[in-house]
Amino acid sequence: MDGTTIKHWAEDDRPREKMLLKGIDSLSNAELLAILINNGTKEKSAVDVAKELLNAVNNDLQQLGKLSIKEILKLKVKGIGEAKAISIAAALELGIRKDAAFKKKEVILKSSDIADFLRAKLQHKKHEVFAVIFLNRANKINHYEVISEGGITGTVADPRIILKKALAHDAVNLILCHNHPSGSIKPSRADEELTKKISDAASYLDIKVLDHIIVSEEGYYSFADEGII
Repeated sequence: MDGTTIKHWAEDDRPREKMLLKGIDSLSNAELLAILINNGTKEKSAVDVAKELLNAVNNDLQQLGKLSIKEILKLKVKGIGEAKAISIAAALELGIRKDAAFKKKEVILKSSDIADFLRAKLQHKKHEVFAVIFLNRANKINHYEVISEGGITGTVADPRIILKKALAHDAVNLILCHNHPSGSIKPSRADEELTKKISDAASYLDIKVLDHIIVSEEGYYSFADEGII
C-alpha cells in the first residue's frame, strides 16, 4: 500500500501533508488551525477540534483574533488547553502584525497613508486604546507607541506623557489615534476636547498635532480630513 498519499496519513497529519502537496492556499481555515492545534482528542481529529472552535466564534476569524487566551479557554472546546490557546493567539497576533507592517508607510502625507496601518493595529481591540505616532520634520515615522489602554467606553491620554515621549523621540509632528470598540467612528465631545488640549500643549514646544484618527471595524475618521484640526 502506498503510504505517501494524504489519505493514508494519520488524520491529524493530513493538513500538513495537504499543505506540502497542494500549497497553503488549498487549506481551509479549520485545516490551518488544525496545524496549530497539532493533535486532537480520542474522539475528534485536530480538524474536528478546529471546526468546533470556529463554530464557537461563528466562523469569524476576526472575532477569534480578538479573544485573549483566557477567553479562548472559556469557550470550553475539548482539545483546546492552555498551550494550544497560546499557539492560536500567537499565530493570530502575527497575522495582525503582518497586516500592519504591510500597510505602514514611511512618509506620511495624508490620513490614508497611516489610517490602514492604525486600523490593522487597533481595530481588533475590545477595549479603547490611545496611541501616538511620532514623526520627524520630513514626516517619517520615528516611533509608534500605545500611550494608554482603558475600558470598553474610554481611555485617558495625558498630554505631559505624550510630549515627554515626543521630545525623547525627537518628534516635531504627532498623529494621535484611538479606536472605538463600539464600531462607530464619530468623535465624541471628549475626543474633540482632548485633541485640542494636546494640540495646544504641543504648540508651546513647537510640536504640531497633524491629525487625530479614530479607527474601528467600520473604517476611520480623520480630524484633519474633516477640518476639525
